[in-house]
Amino acid sequence: MQPTSRHWSARLPFYYGWFIVGIAFVTMAIGVTGRTSFSLLLPPLIDEFKWDRGLAAGAFSFGFLVSAILSPFVGRVVDARGPRILILIGVVLMSAGLMLAPYVTSPWQLYATLGLAVGGGANMMTYTVHSQFLPHWFVRRRGLAISIAFAGAGVGAVLLLPWLQTIIVTEGWRASCVAMGWLVLLGIAPLALFVRKGPADVGQNPDGDRASPGMLAARRAAITDHAWAATEWSLRRAMRTARFWWLSLGYFLALVAWYAIQVHQTTYLVEIGFAPLTAAWALGAVSIIGIPGQILLGALSDRVGREWIWTAGCLGFALAYAALIGLEHWPSPALLYFMVFAQGFLGYALTSVMGPIVAEIFEGPHYGSIFGAISVSLIVGGAVGPWMAGAIHDETGSYRPAFLLIIGFCLVSMMAIWIAGPRKIRPVQGRARPS
Repeated sequence: MQPTSRHWSARLPFYYGWFIVGIAFVTMAIGVTGRTSFSLLLPPLIDEFKWDRGLAAGAFSFGFLVSAILSPFVGRVVDARGPRILILIGVVLMSAGLMLAPYVTSPWQLYATLGLAVGGGANMMTYTVHSQFLPHWFVRRRGLAISIAFAGAGVGAVLLLPWLQTIIVTEGWRASCVAMGWLVLLGIAPLALFVRKGPADVGQNPDGDRASPGMLAARRAAITDHAWAATEWSLRRAMRTARFWWLSLGYFLALVAWYAIQVHQTTYLVEIGFAPLTAAWALGAVSIIGIPGQILLGALSDRVGREWIWTAGCLGFALAYAALIGLEHWPSPALLYFMVFAQGFLGYALTSVMGPIVAEIFEGPHYGSIFGAISVSLIVGGAVGPWMAGAIHDETGSYRPAFLLIIGFCLVSMMAIWIAGPRKIRPVQGRARPS
């Protein structure tokens, strides 16, 4: 529809949606790193308190489980009130959790601070929430825009993880928590005030296009299943479809793979003989190589389809786990570099298509609620992964059984997204055919 009010964004020399992408980039850089830093904190926590590895890693999982419970509510808030209020609440939660963490003396306090507060706060301002509103801003360049926004997580890791590791080595893990807490509060909160839910809120159209009969006709032509696309999908109606549950399964299994390796990778590499700084470098390097991977593969998804990029991402994680198993027996730099490449360049590309996959199947006024519900399985997967890998290690004395199991999860996740088939509803621009 033609904009009816003039917003200050109309005076910008570029589309306001790209400003939203820039805000998301910074928010992801700081917010995701605030949660990812748990991997660096885990070794000194275990060393100081002598807790079982599964118990300590369980704090990370606990935060994800609470986020899963909140996720459907978060989706409804995005639909009704927009994302800004949620991002600000997330900032308060995460910064409070990080600043209170230095006073931890018992497991329940660890679970309340670095688990509940940091995990819940991250849920309200990182991947889950941004995936619920960024797709509204773009249609033709949806994959590219989201991949740029989410590449912020990689840049944040490159810049902040080595900084945090240096603080841990020189001043202790408590000082690093306080420093990160202040960065979350001062770096994200002011920017969140400029966030809007969609282009209509500033009197614009998706991609910054001018409304015209040709634009509307092109978007109608890019629909394969007109009956499905014409349905107003409520959460209840969506949950009655097989596609909803295939998406949930695919997202659950992929996030098991993602967060199990993210939380345990540093500890595992140290355990098999790598120096702590080398292990920390590997975690940061994954994020470095993930930056071009997310952007290039996210843009490619606008041409070849979301399913192909999901397949590449799952294959990347499967290869990374296989490389980690190999490093136990052949700890060569070449194999370590391969693990970093597979996990970062391929695996991290999953984030660029998580939102678009759901948006292209269940586009409509209730998209936020539907994605919020699907995010329950996504978040539970992120919670189960670290706990499962830690528990299997505690039981068997090795990460190998967990890594082999997760490789199988990656293969099933690929299959689930192909069955859900967003290409069967709204093919991407590069695959759409005129009607």
